Amino acid sequence: MKQIYVTVYGQVQGVGFRYFSQMKAIQYGIRGWVRNCEDGSVEIVAQGSDDNLHLFLEDVRRGNPFSTVDDLAVQEIEKIENYHSFKIKY
Repeated sequence: MKQIYVTVYGQVQGVGFRYFSQMKAIQYGIRGWVRNCEDGSVEIVAQGSDDNLHLFLEDVRRGNPFSTVDDLAVQEIEKIENYHSFKIKY
């Protein structure tokens, strides 16, 4: 089990991107959370297998039809917390 921290840059707020991320996380069995940042980016903490995280990140990089993803910053997190689901934080 691996845990990553992702910052998504682009037109990703006000376009259903958090809900899209949550649906993709559920699809791939990813646990963690997603939330909007004040600078217009979106933060994601995702926990899952290497293969499923890779698939999840591919979909996040593409975004939903209403979003435009310009860049992703991904880093592995050493401390793994035990998430039980994938939630949208407000």
